[in-house]
Amino acid sequence: MPASLEGKLVVAISSRAVFDFEEENRVFERDDDAAYMALQRERLDVSAQPGVAWALVRKLLQFDPPDRPERERRIEVVVVSRNDPVSGLRVFRSAQQAGLRLERGVFTRGRAPWRYLAPLKANLFLSANADDVSAAIDAGIPAARVFPESVKASESHPDEIRIAFDGDAVLFSDESERVFQSGGLDAFQRHEADRAALPLPPGPFKPLLEALHRLQREDARAGGETGAQAPVRIRTALVTARSAPAHERAIRTLMHWGIEVDEAMFLGGLAKGPFLNEFEPDFFFDDQTGHCESASRYGPAGHVPAGVANGR
Repeated sequence: MPASLEGKLVVAISSRAVFDFEEENRVFERDDDAAYMALQRERLDVSAQPGVAWALVRKLLQFDPPDRPERERRIEVVVVSRNDPVSGLRVFRSAQQAGLRLERGVFTRGRAPWRYLAPLKANLFLSANADDVSAAIDAGIPAARVFPESVKASESHPDEIRIAFDGDAVLFSDESERVFQSGGLDAFQRHEADRAALPLPPGPFKPLLEALHRLQREDARAGGETGAQAPVRIRTALVTARSAPAHERAIRTLMHWGIEVDEAMFLGGLAKGPFLNEFEPDFFFDDQTGHCESASRYGPAGHVPAGVANGR
Protein backbone atom coordinates (compact mmCIF):
# COMPACT_ATOMS: atom_id res chain seq x y z
CA MET A 1 0.00 0.00 0.00
CA PRO A 2 1.57 3.36 -1.02
CA ALA A 3 2.38 6.01 1.56
CA SER A 4 -0.20 8.77 1.96
CA LEU A 5 -0.33 12.25 3.49
CA GLU A 6 -4.13 12.25 3.50
CA GLY A 7 -5.62 13.50 6.75
CA LYS A 8 -2.30 14.69 8.18
CA LEU A 9 -1.15 18.17 9.09
CA VAL A 10 1.47 18.81 6.43
CA VAL A 11 3.89 21.72 6.83
CA ALA A 12 5.98 22.55 3.76
CA ILE A 13 9.01 24.66 4.55
CA SER A 14 11.91 26.11 2.62
CA SER A 15 15.45 25.13 3.60
CA ARG A 16 16.23 28.78 4.40
CA ALA A 17 13.38 28.85 6.92
CA VAL A 18 14.40 25.76 8.88
CA PHE A 19 18.18 26.38 8.63
CA ASP A 20 20.25 29.56 8.77
CA PHE A 21 21.45 29.92 5.18
CA GLU A 22 21.67 33.71 5.30
CA GLU A 23 25.42 33.79 4.59
CA GLU A 24 24.93 31.49 1.62
CA ASN A 25 21.99 33.61 0.45
CA ARG A 26 24.17 36.73 0.50
CA VAL A 27 26.58 34.93 -1.83
CA PHE A 28 23.65 34.18 -4.15
CA GLU A 29 22.51 37.81 -4.14
CA ARG A 30 26.06 39.16 -4.60
CA ASP A 31 27.18 36.68 -7.27
CA ASP A 32 24.85 34.09 -8.80
CA ASP A 33 23.27 30.68 -8.28
CA ALA A 34 26.44 28.90 -9.41
CA ALA A 35 28.44 30.54 -6.61
CA TYR A 36 25.70 29.66 -4.13
CA MET A 37 25.63 26.02 -5.17
CA ALA A 38 29.40 25.80 -5.09
CA LEU A 39 29.46 27.12 -1.53
CA GLN A 40 26.78 24.65 -0.45
CA ARG A 41 28.76 21.80 -1.97
CA GLU A 42 31.87 22.92 -0.11
CA ARG A 43 29.88 22.81 3.12
CA LEU A 44 28.15 19.48 2.65
CA ASP A 45 29.78 18.13 5.79
CA VAL A 46 29.20 21.33 7.80
CA SER A 47 25.97 21.15 9.75
CA ALA A 48 23.80 24.20 9.14
CA GLN A 49 22.72 26.25 12.15
CA PRO A 50 19.06 26.55 13.20
CA GLY A 51 16.89 28.98 11.27
CA VAL A 52 13.86 31.03 12.24
CA ALA A 53 11.42 28.09 12.03
CA TRP A 54 13.71 25.56 13.71
CA ALA A 55 11.81 25.42 16.99
CA LEU A 56 8.48 25.06 15.23
CA VAL A 57 9.76 22.20 13.07
CA ARG A 58 11.37 20.42 16.02
CA LYS A 59 8.18 20.58 18.08
CA LEU A 60 5.97 19.56 15.18
CA LEU A 61 8.09 16.46 14.64
CA GLN A 62 7.90 15.66 18.35
CA PHE A 63 4.11 15.72 18.33
CA ASP A 64 4.08 12.10 17.20
CA PRO A 65 5.90 9.66 19.53
CA PRO A 66 9.12 8.36 17.90
CA ASP A 67 7.83 4.78 17.83
CA ARG A 68 4.62 5.66 15.99
CA PRO A 69 4.47 3.99 12.53
CA GLU A 70 4.58 6.36 9.58
CA ARG A 71 1.05 5.49 8.47
CA GLU A 72 -0.25 6.61 11.88
CA ARG A 73 1.66 9.89 12.11
CA ARG A 74 -0.50 12.98 12.31
CA ILE A 75 2.09 15.64 11.38
CA GLU A 76 4.59 15.69 8.53
CA VAL A 77 7.19 18.32 7.67
CA VAL A 78 8.44 18.45 4.08
CA VAL A 79 11.28 20.60 2.74
CA VAL A 80 10.15 22.47 -0.39
CA SER A 81 13.05 24.51 -1.71
CA ARG A 82 14.55 26.35 -4.66
CA ASN A 83 17.84 24.66 -3.77
CA ASP A 84 19.39 22.31 -6.29
CA PRO A 85 19.27 18.58 -5.43
CA VAL A 86 22.95 18.40 -4.45
CA SER A 87 22.56 21.36 -2.10
CA GLY A 88 19.57 19.47 -0.74
CA LEU A 89 22.02 16.88 0.53
CA ARG A 90 23.24 19.42 3.07
CA VAL A 91 19.68 20.03 4.22
CA PHE A 92 19.07 16.35 4.93
CA ARG A 93 22.51 15.85 6.47
CA SER A 94 22.04 18.84 8.74
CA ALA A 95 18.61 17.53 9.76
CA GLN A 96 20.02 14.08 10.49
CA GLN A 97 22.86 15.51 12.57
CA ALA A 98 20.36 17.59 14.54
CA GLY A 99 18.00 14.69 15.09
CA LEU A 100 15.19 16.17 12.98
CA ARG A 101 13.01 13.59 11.24
CA LEU A 102 12.93 15.24 7.81
CA GLU A 103 12.35 12.51 5.24
CA ARG A 104 10.67 14.17 2.26
CA GLY A 105 11.85 17.04 0.11
CA VAL A 106 11.32 18.78 -3.22
CA PHE A 107 14.29 20.69 -4.70
CA THR A 108 13.71 22.69 -7.89
CA ARG A 109 17.06 24.43 -8.64
CA GLY A 110 15.73 27.95 -8.80
CA ARG A 111 12.28 27.23 -10.21
CA ALA A 112 9.15 28.16 -8.29
CA PRO A 113 8.33 25.17 -6.05
CA TRP A 114 4.81 26.15 -4.97
CA ARG A 115 3.13 23.89 -7.56
CA TYR A 116 4.18 20.87 -5.54
CA LEU A 117 2.24 22.05 -2.49
CA ALA A 118 -1.08 20.70 -3.79
CA PRO A 119 0.09 17.06 -4.27
CA LEU A 120 1.75 17.32 -0.86
CA LYS A 121 -1.64 18.38 0.57
CA ALA A 122 0.18 21.14 2.43
CA ASN A 123 -1.68 22.89 5.25
CA LEU A 124 1.06 25.53 5.58
CA PHE A 125 3.95 26.82 3.47
CA LEU A 126 6.77 28.83 5.05
CA SER A 127 9.40 30.43 2.85
CA ALA A 128 11.65 33.48 2.72
CA ASN A 129 10.76 33.93 -0.97
CA ALA A 130 7.95 36.47 -1.30
CA ASP A 131 6.97 35.41 -4.83
CA ASP A 132 6.58 31.76 -3.84
CA VAL A 133 4.48 32.71 -0.81
CA SER A 134 2.20 34.98 -2.86
CA ALA A 135 1.71 32.23 -5.45
CA ALA A 136 0.78 29.76 -2.71
CA ILE A 137 -1.74 32.19 -1.22
CA ASP A 138 -3.28 32.67 -4.67
CA ALA A 139 -3.55 28.88 -4.95
CA GLY A 140 -5.53 28.76 -1.69
CA ILE A 141 -2.74 27.37 0.51
CA PRO A 142 -1.97 29.07 3.86
CA ALA A 143 1.48 30.59 3.40
CA ALA A 144 3.72 33.18 5.00
CA ARG A 145 7.01 34.86 4.23
CA VAL A 146 9.32 34.24 7.15
CA PHE A 147 11.51 36.97 8.60
CA PRO A 148 14.92 35.22 8.82
CA GLU A 149 16.21 37.96 11.13
CA SER A 150 13.50 37.21 13.71
CA VAL A 151 14.52 36.49 17.26
CA LYS A 152 14.56 32.71 17.75
CA ALA A 153 11.62 31.16 19.58
CA SER A 154 11.77 30.91 23.34
CA GLU A 155 12.74 27.57 24.86
CA SER A 156 10.48 28.14 27.87
CA HIS A 157 7.74 25.82 26.60
CA PRO A 158 9.38 22.66 25.22
CA ASP A 159 6.14 20.70 25.54
CA GLU A 160 3.89 23.11 23.61
CA ILE A 161 3.59 24.15 19.98
CA ARG A 162 2.55 27.79 20.34
CA ILE A 163 1.09 29.54 17.30
CA ALA A 164 -0.46 33.02 17.25
CA PHE A 165 -2.63 34.52 14.51
CA ASP A 166 -3.82 37.96 13.56
CA GLY A 167 -7.52 38.09 12.76
CA ASP A 168 -8.56 40.17 9.74
CA ALA A 169 -7.01 39.03 6.43
CA VAL A 170 -5.40 36.06 8.23
CA LEU A 171 -7.98 33.93 10.07
CA PHE A 172 -10.87 36.02 8.74
CA SER A 173 -11.40 37.70 5.39
CA ASP A 174 -10.36 41.32 4.90
CA GLU A 175 -14.00 42.48 4.68
CA SER A 176 -13.79 44.51 7.88
CA GLU A 177 -10.27 45.75 7.19
CA ARG A 178 -11.53 47.26 3.95
CA VAL A 179 -14.16 49.20 5.90
CA PHE A 180 -11.47 50.44 8.28
CA GLN A 181 -9.17 51.46 5.43
CA SER A 182 -11.91 53.38 3.63
CA GLY A 183 -13.93 54.82 6.52
CA GLY A 184 -11.71 54.85 9.60
CA LEU A 185 -12.16 53.43 13.10
CA ASP A 186 -15.67 54.75 13.75
CA ALA A 187 -17.00 53.24 10.52
CA PHE A 188 -15.26 49.97 11.34
CA GLN A 189 -16.77 49.81 14.84
CA ARG A 190 -20.29 50.54 13.51
CA HIS A 191 -19.89 47.97 10.76
CA GLU A 192 -18.85 45.26 13.23
CA ALA A 193 -21.45 46.14 15.86
CA ASP A 194 -24.22 46.00 13.25
CA ARG A 195 -22.99 42.61 12.05
CA ALA A 196 -21.96 41.09 15.38
CA ALA A 197 -24.13 38.00 14.83
CA LEU A 198 -23.02 37.55 11.21
CA PRO A 199 -19.95 35.29 10.88
CA LEU A 200 -17.00 36.72 9.01
CA PRO A 201 -15.98 34.94 5.80
CA PRO A 202 -12.89 32.75 6.26
CA GLY A 203 -9.41 34.08 5.63
CA PRO A 204 -6.41 32.22 4.19
CA PHE A 205 -5.33 30.72 7.52
CA LYS A 206 -8.67 29.34 8.64
CA PRO A 207 -7.76 25.85 7.27
CA LEU A 208 -4.57 25.80 9.34
CA LEU A 209 -6.35 26.79 12.56
CA GLU A 210 -8.99 24.19 11.76
CA ALA A 211 -6.34 21.48 11.38
CA LEU A 212 -4.64 22.50 14.62
CA HIS A 213 -7.95 22.46 16.48
CA ARG A 214 -8.71 18.99 15.11
CA LEU A 215 -5.39 17.73 16.45
CA GLN A 216 -6.11 19.32 19.82
CA ARG A 217 -9.47 17.54 20.05
CA GLU A 218 -8.01 14.20 18.97
CA ASP A 219 -5.23 14.55 21.53
CA ALA A 220 -7.68 15.41 24.31
CA ARG A 221 -9.94 12.52 23.36
CA ALA A 222 -7.06 10.04 23.22
CA GLY A 223 -5.77 11.28 26.55
CA GLY A 224 -9.17 10.83 28.12
CA GLU A 225 -9.47 7.29 26.80
CA THR A 226 -5.95 6.03 27.52
CA GLY A 227 -4.47 8.42 30.04
CA ALA A 228 -1.66 9.18 27.56
CA GLN A 229 -0.97 12.54 25.97
CA ALA A 230 1.16 13.50 22.98
CA PRO A 231 4.74 14.46 23.94
CA VAL A 232 3.93 17.98 22.71
CA ARG A 233 0.62 19.84 22.99
CA ILE A 234 -0.76 22.62 20.76
CA ARG A 235 -1.69 26.08 22.07
CA THR A 236 -3.17 28.80 19.87
CA ALA A 237 -3.83 32.51 20.28
CA LEU A 238 -5.73 35.22 18.43
CA VAL A 239 -3.79 38.50 18.64
CA THR A 240 -5.74 41.30 17.02
CA ALA A 241 -5.97 45.09 16.93
CA ARG A 242 -9.74 44.76 17.43
CA SER A 243 -11.30 45.96 20.68
CA ALA A 244 -14.82 45.98 22.10
CA PRO A 245 -17.39 46.06 20.59
CA ALA A 246 -15.71 44.67 17.44
CA HIS A 247 -14.36 41.72 19.46
CA GLU A 248 -17.80 40.09 19.52
CA ARG A 249 -17.93 39.33 15.83
CA ALA A 250 -14.51 37.68 15.92
CA ILE A 251 -15.52 35.42 18.84
CA ARG A 252 -18.88 34.58 17.30
CA THR A 253 -17.19 33.69 14.02
CA LEU A 254 -14.93 31.18 15.77
CA MET A 255 -17.97 29.77 17.58
CA HIS A 256 -19.81 29.44 14.27
CA TRP A 257 -16.84 27.54 12.83
CA GLY A 258 -16.74 25.25 15.86
CA ILE A 259 -13.12 26.26 16.49
CA GLU A 260 -11.63 27.29 19.82
CA VAL A 261 -8.46 29.24 20.52
CA ASP A 262 -6.69 29.01 23.86
CA GLU A 263 -6.03 32.73 24.23
CA ALA A 264 -7.47 35.88 22.64
CA MET A 265 -5.96 39.36 22.87
CA PHE A 266 -8.05 42.33 21.73
CA LEU A 267 -5.49 45.11 21.83
CA GLY A 268 -7.30 48.12 20.38
CA GLY A 269 -4.30 49.21 18.34
CA LEU A 270 -1.62 48.58 20.98
CA ALA A 271 1.69 47.24 19.70
CA LYS A 272 1.50 43.46 19.50
CA GLY A 273 5.17 42.78 20.19
CA PRO A 274 5.14 43.02 24.00
CA PHE A 275 2.09 40.75 24.21
CA LEU A 276 3.72 38.22 21.91
CA ASN A 277 6.78 38.43 24.11
CA GLU A 278 4.65 37.13 26.96
CA PHE A 279 2.85 34.46 24.90
CA GLU A 280 6.19 33.31 23.42
CA PRO A 281 4.88 31.80 20.17
CA ASP A 282 6.88 29.47 17.98
CA PHE A 283 5.36 31.49 15.13
CA PHE A 284 3.09 34.51 14.68
CA PHE A 285 1.22 35.28 11.46
CA ASP A 286 0.05 38.76 10.42
CA ASP A 287 -0.92 40.43 7.14
CA GLN A 288 0.86 43.72 7.86
CA THR A 289 4.63 43.97 7.52
CA GLY A 290 4.84 46.60 10.25
CA HIS A 291 3.30 44.22 12.77
CA CYS A 292 5.58 41.42 11.60
CA GLU A 293 8.68 43.58 11.93
CA SER A 294 7.63 44.54 15.45
CA ALA A 295 6.83 40.94 16.36
CA SER A 296 10.11 39.66 14.91
CA ARG A 297 11.98 41.49 17.68
CA TYR A 298 10.37 39.09 20.15
CA GLY A 299 10.05 35.84 18.21
CA PRO A 300 9.51 34.21 14.82
CA ALA A 301 7.09 36.05 12.53
CA GLY A 302 5.58 35.40 9.13
CA HIS A 303 3.98 37.89 6.75
CA VAL A 304 0.75 36.76 5.10
CA PRO A 305 0.47 38.66 1.77
CA ALA A 306 -3.31 38.74 1.67
CA GLY A 307 -6.00 41.39 1.78
CA VAL A 308 -6.27 45.08 1.10
CA ALA A 309 -3.25 45.97 3.23
CA ASN A 310 -1.16 44.15 0.64
CA GLY A 311 -2.92 45.61 -2.39
CA ARG A 312 -4.75 42.35 -3.10
